[in-house]
Amino acid sequence: MKVLILKFYSIFILIIISISVFSQENSKNDNIKERVLDSLKKSGLILRENQPKPDINLSTNQALIYLRQRYHPQFWNNTNDPLRQALGRLIYETEHPPVDTLKKMLSGYPYDSLIIPWDKFYIWEPLRLKIPADTKPEFNIQVDSTLKADSVKIGVKNDTLAFKQSDLIKEPYLRKHHFELKDTTIMVIVDTLRQVTSSYSGFPFKYFNYPYQGDSIKIAVGSLLSYLEERDSSIINFTGLGKSDTPIMLNSKSDKVIRYWLKNEFSDSVTVWIANPARNTIGLYLEQGVNLRRPVRQGNLANANINVKAIDKSKLLEIHNIALRNQLWKYKTEASFVLNQTALSNWVKGGENSISTALDVTGYADYNNKDRKISSNNFARLKFGYMASGADDFRKNLDLLETNSKLNHKAFGKFDFSAILLFKTQLAKGYNYFTTSKNQDTSNLVSKFFNPATITVGFGLDFKPNKTTSINFSPFSYKGTFVTDPAYYNNSYDPAKVDQTQYGIAKNRKSLNEPGVSFMISNEFKPMETLTVVNRLQLFTNYIHNPQNVDVDWEMIATAKLNWFTDVRFNTHLVFDDDTKTSKLDNKGKPIPGPDGLEKKTARIQFKEMLGFSLFFRF
Repeated sequence: MKVLILKFYSIFILIIISISVFSQENSKNDNIKERVLDSLKKSGLILRENQPKPDINLSTNQALIYLRQRYHPQFWNNTNDPLRQALGRLIYETEHPPVDTLKKMLSGYPYDSLIIPWDKFYIWEPLRLKIPADTKPEFNIQVDSTLKADSVKIGVKNDTLAFKQSDLIKEPYLRKHHFELKDTTIMVIVDTLRQVTSSYSGFPFKYFNYPYQGDSIKIAVGSLLSYLEERDSSIINFTGLGKSDTPIMLNSKSDKVIRYWLKNEFSDSVTVWIANPARNTIGLYLEQGVNLRRPVRQGNLANANINVKAIDKSKLLEIHNIALRNQLWKYKTEASFVLNQTALSNWVKGGENSISTALDVTGYADYNNKDRKISSNNFARLKFGYMASGADDFRKNLDLLETNSKLNHKAFGKFDFSAILLFKTQLAKGYNYFTTSKNQDTSNLVSKFFNPATITVGFGLDFKPNKTTSINFSPFSYKGTFVTDPAYYNNSYDPAKVDQTQYGIAKNRKSLNEPGVSFMISNEFKPMETLTVVNRLQLFTNYIHNPQNVDVDWEMIATAKLNWFTDVRFNTHLVFDDDTKTSKLDNKGKPIPGPDGLEKKTARIQFKEMLGFSLFFRF
C-alpha cells in the first residue's frame, strides 16, 4: 500500500512541475498533454504500447546451459511431458557421443503455444488524472463565458490541479484559447509477476518467470539441432578380397584421408585415398604414379542383362527410440590387503620372527533420485587381521564389522532431512593377554560376535557444503549397546563369557539404552593428486546420564597411491566411551586391585594405528 501511495504522489508532483514549466513558455507549438505523458514515460510509469522483442543469439554452450536449467522438474506441470523428455534427449545427445537426433519432433513442435505476451508479466491498474487541455474556441466568446461553461470547479480546496482566473487571462496565449481540465484514464504498472502461466490447455510448463522464454527455447533448440546436424556422423566399412575392413567416419568436421589398398584375385593391389570432403560425401583419389591401361576391345560380346531390384530407401530412415533410464543406484567396492613378514636365523643383533596380515574391504551403495529429491548413502566394512610374533600363536589384532546408512530428503538450500543407522560389532573372539604373578601367560575373553554390538539410530538434518563433506546433526537419537552372552547374569559369574560391565552394561542385564544427540562429520580431502585423506568423526552424548561426557569415535585413513595396485596406507582410530571401562595397570603392566579386592577400572582413550604397504583393488 505504501508503494502505491508513493507512486501516486510521484505522478502528482510530476504533473505540478510540468504545469509550472509550461505556464512560463510562450511558444504556441508546445502541447501540455504530450509533455505530461512524456514525463510519465520517462519516469517508467507508462511503458510503450509495443515492446520490441530483443535479438536472441545463443552459442552451443549457452543453449545447452539454458535448456539444462529449464529441464529442472520444478518448472514443469508434468515431469513426463513429451517436450521435457525430448529436451532431455537433446541435452543428452549434445553431451554424449553422436547418435540419432530428435530433429523431426523438435522441428515440428508448435513453439507458438509456448509464447506468453510480455504484458502478461505485469499487473496493470487504471489511473484517473485530470490533464490540462487547450483548444481554440469554435465561436468568438469571452473568457468569462468559457469559465462559466467549465464543468470542473476551479479553485476547489485541496485540488492540486486548480488554476486561478488571473492565471488564465494573464498570458496572451491563454486568453485566445479555451482552457479546461479533462478527465483522463491511463494504465500503469503496479507490480511485476514472477510466475506466469498460459491459458492454453496443452501448455507444458508450470510457469514462466520472465518474458520471451518460449522464443528462447525455440532459438536454443534450433541452435543445438544445427550443431548436432553438423556433428552427426556415420561409420561405414570398406572391404574387398582381403579379410580386413577399413572403417571410415563420414561427417563434415574431419579432413582425414585414409589410404586403402584395392586388391584383385591375384593379390595385385593399387592404392586409393578415401576422404570425406563434405557431409555424406565420399571422395576417392588415385595415388600419384599409378598408370591405367585400357584393355583391347573385344569384338565378340554376348548380350547380357542385369536385373536390378529396387530398394525401399524409406526403411533406412526408420529411427528407433532409445529408452533412457536414470541410473539411480551406484555401486563401488574397495579392498586392501596387507602382509608383513620377518624371518631371522642366527641373527646376532637379536629379534623375533613375525608375520601379520590385515584385510580391509568396504562396499558402497549410493542412491540418488533427483525427481523425488531422495538420496541415500550406504556402506558396509569388514576389517580383519592376525599376527604372530616369536613363539606366540596367531592372535587377532584387527576385527571390525560395521554398516553405515543414511537416508536424506531435500529440505532447503544445502540442508536435507536425514535419518541415520549405524551398526558396529566384530566377527571372531578377542582376548586380553597378560602374565600372572607366577609368570604364567594367560588370557581373558573380552569380545566375540555380537558381544558387544552397538546400534545408533537418529533423525535430524544433514548439511552438505560440497560433494566431499557431510555434516549430520541428529537431535533425536538412540544408542544401544548389547552383550547377548554376558558373564554376570542370574546372580552368577562365568569367566568363559564376556564381562558386560566393561562396556557400561549393568550386572544381570544384556543391554544399555541411551537417548541422546548424535553428531557426525565425514570428509574426503585430496591435498595432492596421489594422496587421499578420509576422516569420519562420530559424537554422541546421553540426554539423561552425564550429558557432559561425550562419546568420540574418530577414524582417519590416509592413502598414498604408488601405482595402479599398490598403496601406502596410514590408518588411525581413536575411541573414547565413558561407559567402557578398562583395568588400571601398574608400572609392570599388572592390574591394580581396589579396596574391595576387584580390579580398578576407568574410562580411558583407546587408540590404534597402522602403517604399511597394501595391495589395493577397486571394482
